[in-house]
Amino acid sequence: MEKINNDCNLEAVIVSSFDSFLCESLDGSGDSGLGFKPLKHFTVPKVLLAAAVCTKAGKAIVSRQFVEMTRTRIEGLLAAFPKLMNTGKQHTFVETESVRYVYQPMEKLYMVLITTKNSNILEDLETLRLFSRVIPEYCRALEENEISEHCFDLIFAFDEIVALGYRENVNLAQIRTFTEMDSHEEKVFRAVRETQEREAKAEMRRKAKELQQARRDAERQGKKAPGFGGFGSSAVSGGSTAAMITETIIETDKPKVAPAPTRPSGPSKALKLGAKGKEVDNFVDKLKSEGETIMSSNVGKRTSETTKVHAPPINMESVHMKIEEKITLTCGRDGGLQNMELHGMIMLRISDDKFGRIRLHVENEDKKGVQLQTHPNVDKKLFTAESLIGLKNPEKSFPVNSDVGVLKWRLQTTEESFIPLTINCWPSESGNGCDVNIEYELQEDNLELNDVIITIPLPSGVGAPVIGEIDGEYRHDSRRNTLEWCLPVIDAKNKSGSLEFSIAGQPNDFFPVQVSFISKKNYCNIQVTKVTQVDGNSPVRFSTETTFLVDKYEIL
Repeated sequence: MEKINNDCNLEAVIVSSFDSFLCESLDGSGDSGLGFKPLKHFTVPKVLLAAAVCTKAGKAIVSRQFVEMTRTRIEGLLAAFPKLMNTGKQHTFVETESVRYVYQPMEKLYMVLITTKNSNILEDLETLRLFSRVIPEYCRALEENEISEHCFDLIFAFDEIVALGYRENVNLAQIRTFTEMDSHEEKVFRAVRETQEREAKAEMRRKAKELQQARRDAERQGKKAPGFGGFGSSAVSGGSTAAMITETIIETDKPKVAPAPTRPSGPSKALKLGAKGKEVDNFVDKLKSEGETIMSSNVGKRTSETTKVHAPPINMESVHMKIEEKITLTCGRDGGLQNMELHGMIMLRISDDKFGRIRLHVENEDKKGVQLQTHPNVDKKLFTAESLIGLKNPEKSFPVNSDVGVLKWRLQTTEESFIPLTINCWPSESGNGCDVNIEYELQEDNLELNDVIITIPLPSGVGAPVIGEIDGEYRHDSRRNTLEWCLPVIDAKNKSGSLEFSIAGQPNDFFPVQVSFISKKNYCNIQVTKVTQVDGNSPVRFSTETTFLVDKYEIL
């Protein structure tokens, strides 16, 4: 025990003596008393304390400390940096009693390195150049908001240049490679996996076609369809479900192929898609959620819509007029009308040459200030004085069996009260995404808009929207990522309506909203009320076709 205590005391004496030796040596005092001379050139390690991007006023935007420093300390050093600079001299460094600033101006910013005073200034300048070259690699502009947006990318790049305060032997290309963390093995793995998935899908389609052909052959021969998966005849239910799934996969995989011919009826029930009601409904609903059956369902809807839009042909008289207007409108999402332009024209068609010399009586009840313009061969003075459209030479006749534009008009305005149909789309962020409220209001009571479709864009990859309240009907097109709000008629009795739905996304995802409609009443209240012959002023039977269409109608 005494020997152990003596050894411990001896070790304590040695450690204490070595500590006093280091203290005396670092203080620059004389002999340490142990026969050694003091170490006069003992220095602190040369390290880089911090790298920062700051403003001209010393405000830190991005700062990376490579030694343990508090935030208050680094902010104080950067705030003092602009005050130490001498504007009369062009230097790349400035010193204080404790640190050295090595800097490089970058437009309105500074790239600053904070080092110890006894660091190698040449190495610091070389490190500073590398830092300055890294910043444009990640930031498109040397501005404060751009630096803040890519702050983490810059910090990761700074860590590749300096580790624990010491410069790493790297260049710009290596830094880019290290931060990207690109992996050749990962690329190979993904390529192999994609190839395997494609092969599996191709094999699945081949097997599905074989099974479908086998069922068809069995039906033709009046035999029972074969089972699936090795279960034999005991798995009729499973076979029926598999048959349904197989047929659906094949039909959706090739939507452009002509419809399959009608299958001959037989005793087997394996091909009846309604045999398993709940299973089929669940499977179809799943396909609808994935957007697989939209094409086939939309085709039927589009066909019915086409029959709605194309009105039955009217009885055309020997004198027929087509009054057509097209509107181009752009509104802001906050309600301001950016531009509205409307073009209208009266097209005259005469199918009997005995009615070639006629005059059209035009009734103009427009109060919006449209600009009218007649055809060059039309008597402009007669139209201005009596609102009659006739040729300058009364002895001549209008062309027969050809459409002739005799009068056209134009209206361009930014007055919000002229908007025929206002659309207000109001998306608001919620915890699960966005709640979107959209409403319409008809401002022109004399109009009757038919087949109105309000198309709202949706974010991609978030599924179908959850519809709350709705006036009318809707269609979700998952392939085009749109929600179509369909209204058959908007008139004075149905002036307003609303739609509410919820979906994941941001408010900007639901613009621009597009509107389309067709109307049998024109916007500018310009009509032909009477047609008379030039000789004798006797009335002539005529027919009129009025159309008001949308060329472009957007809410941005």
